[in-house]
Amino acid sequence: MSEAVIGGERHGLALLKSHLREFGMVLSLFAIMIFFEIMTDGTLLRPLNLTNLVLQNSYIVIMALGMLMVIVTGHIDLSVGSVAGFIGAVAAVLIVRYHLDPFIATLVCLVVGGLIGAMQGYWVAYFKIPSFIVTLAGMLVFKGAALGILQGASLGPFPVSFQKLSSGFIPELVAGAGPPYPTSLALGTALAILLVFLSWRGRVREMRHDMPVDPWGFFVAKNAVLFGVVVYFTYLIASHRGLPNVLVIMGVLIALYAFLTARTTIGRQIYAVGGNERAAKLSGIKTERLTFLTFVNMGVLAALAGLIFAARLNTATPKAGLGFELDVIAACFIGGASAYGGVGTVAGAVTGALIMGVMNNGMSILGIGIDYQQVIKGIVLLGAVCLDVYNKRR
Repeated sequence: MSEAVIGGERHGLALLKSHLREFGMVLSLFAIMIFFEIMTDGTLLRPLNLTNLVLQNSYIVIMALGMLMVIVTGHIDLSVGSVAGFIGAVAAVLIVRYHLDPFIATLVCLVVGGLIGAMQGYWVAYFKIPSFIVTLAGMLVFKGAALGILQGASLGPFPVSFQKLSSGFIPELVAGAGPPYPTSLALGTALAILLVFLSWRGRVREMRHDMPVDPWGFFVAKNAVLFGVVVYFTYLIASHRGLPNVLVIMGVLIALYAFLTARTTIGRQIYAVGGNERAAKLSGIKTERLTFLTFVNMGVLAALAGLIFAARLNTATPKAGLGFELDVIAACFIGGASAYGGVGTVAGAVTGALIMGVMNNGMSILGIGIDYQQVIKGIVLLGAVCLDVYNKRR
């Protein structure tokens, strides 16, 4: 066998291994979806269920974006579920009890969430108190605070304008159009085209700097699959009631945080802090301020998630947010974030959240009890962390 053939085989094997590592979670997500699609006799991917899947997991995805930043810096936030529940309670008191305008109440709640994150981040960043202890205390404090301001009872309903934050759909521009709704389908197709264009532009940039790139055939196939998947899922969602408002919010946030982590100085500094805080500080990075800001960011996103959850339930309850932190942290670790800090991607966190969501939805459709659901999710989380530890030691 010639050296050229052997070299080509080695290059192809290395390419396959690198992409299996890169897209391993995405392939796992598709495998889980196919499994539950078969086991549920096609119920999983029906337009109605797919829309419900988005609505049910939107707040987990949103909080996972903030939790990723916290985990990358080498910390953890156990209070996000309690903060989300507390903010939902604050929104109910402002809107339902005191009849404050929903838009103003939403802004107030986001500011309160940022202040909560700042309070916790201050103790972690500047007093060097372990984030586990600070946020564990925060979990207890805000769980009790939500119970206190609601006086132990649920409070609702919310005005229709506030409910649209979670249960609303984008308006249809074509009068009298029915499913699949053209406006939603056009937006999804435009997104697919944009993703392919950005992928192509990234390839051109890498070639300009003499960086290794994928073979042309593999690049075309990868982007064809990406385009087809985005358009197909858009078609399914557009076949129900169109794109949910919360899906648009999620899309904007995912794009924003993907740009922040990959293309900005502060994003690179966050990874540097998580990789080696002492080295980052010696290189001039203000590590305390970055840690503080990641907790402020987490507080704002937890507040937004709490508002979306309250709007979806159309009421604020003392038990809202219970266990959210477990799903959010699990989503980040399953998506490839390292428990040691310095490693993790936005795409991975979102994929991890979707894996958790599909598993919850699929097991519920199959009638699997909540007890066994918790066991299965725990095993999946442990497996993801064990894989991270294994890769760290290689």
